Amino acid sequence: MTQSANAPYQDGYVLRNWNPEDTEFWEARGRRIAQRNLWISIPCLMLAFAVWMIWSVTAVKLPAAGFDYTTNQLFWLAALPALSGATLRIFYSFMVPIFGGRRWTALSTASLLIPALGIGFAVQNPETPYWVMIGLAVLCGFGGGNFASSMSNISFFFPKQEKGTALGLNAGLGNLGVSLMQFVVPLVITFSVFGALGGGPAGTGNADSIWLQNAGFVWVPFIIVATFAAWFGMNDIANARASFAEQAIIFRRKHNWLMCWLYIGTFGSFIGYAAAFPMLINSQFQDIDGTQYAFLGPLVGALIRPLGGWLADKLGGARVTLWNFVVMGVAVVGVMWFLPSEIGPGNFWGFLLMFMVLFATTGIGNGSTFRMIPVIFTNEAQRDAGPGEESQRQAVARGNKEGAAVLGFSSAIGAYGGFFIPRGFGSSIALTGSVGPALVLFIVFYLTCIAITWWYYARRNAEAPC
Repeated sequence: MTQSANAPYQDGYVLRNWNPEDTEFWEARGRRIAQRNLWISIPCLMLAFAVWMIWSVTAVKLPAAGFDYTTNQLFWLAALPALSGATLRIFYSFMVPIFGGRRWTALSTASLLIPALGIGFAVQNPETPYWVMIGLAVLCGFGGGNFASSMSNISFFFPKQEKGTALGLNAGLGNLGVSLMQFVVPLVITFSVFGALGGGPAGTGNADSIWLQNAGFVWVPFIIVATFAAWFGMNDIANARASFAEQAIIFRRKHNWLMCWLYIGTFGSFIGYAAAFPMLINSQFQDIDGTQYAFLGPLVGALIRPLGGWLADKLGGARVTLWNFVVMGVAVVGVMWFLPSEIGPGNFWGFLLMFMVLFATTGIGNGSTFRMIPVIFTNEAQRDAGPGEESQRQAVARGNKEGAAVLGFSSAIGAYGGFFIPRGFGSSIALTGSVGPALVLFIVFYLTCIAITWWYYARRNAEAPC
């Protein structure tokens, strides 16, 4: 049978002329292929988030393993993975169109073995130099970088009307890696998971002994399985290929920078609050062990993220994002209300409830903003193209490439929230003795997000309705 020049077909692991906007192809074969790639991508991304945030728990447990580090040194170990991960995302944003989604997913997942194994060996010796720990914290940024390439890759597989749900599932279930890690690590460090192969405990051999190396080692077998699944189960898309120069056009696009700002407000808040939450609890409610509640916030934010994408598909990304930022601002006011102050001891359960609302809104906003991006750039490309069928097809392909690059790049900029929010709380406490000024600053920032969303995307006759 002769293959039509524009008909999608598969050549080994490579999909050629991939066109999910072709309804007939999508229903016949495209959906099945796209969903297979999505469901392999999700556990790869989940492991990436788990490795990225390992230090949020491991740093707290280092003193119990015999490490004599100052509190400030421990805070730096918890903060540096976010800083390096955000920076790596800038580069990872452009990797899928250059190397291919299958190959890059497998390679980037395999790279997680470096910090996982490194941490497992380093924490077994209290004489390990601090600079080694700093290096391992920086290498955990590999996990943070993976998000940008993963979201860019999945965006190519789905049609415009289903991107919000697909990206919400990939990111939301991938984000569960943070909560999974914060739940699993405190458990696995209490016993010998790998027997003699995993090394002995730190401590005196009694109930206080911990196998802190399991914080890294426990992920190794899963990383290996996920790497093989990505290599043998995923696909590269030939017409998603683009050089860095072709993708760099996004730096001249105004909506790239506007969406970066909004994504700082959503994902930046999610990862920043996740990193700071246990330490914030310990500093404000000193009779509460923050590590017991650390996993709850990321769990809520991750599970609800697909709902944000689904709502955005149904109601419009801009509308969902606008009202989501309103609720975020109100939730921060609620957090401030329940904090301890000069006039009262505060209320931990009210504080916890308000933070759960805040985490939920970060999840919904993550899903809705990531639905906005591909729609904005695809619509813009189609408006600028001619009316012919071929012109529109090329416009969709160009819009998908730009949208994918913006998805990755905005995720990079947003991830800096994982560094600045914990440091913001720390600086606020150091300067004023209270986290109140930091929270006021966050409210002001959310107000700017409301204004941008309304003016450019949500109001009647907006420049880029989505």
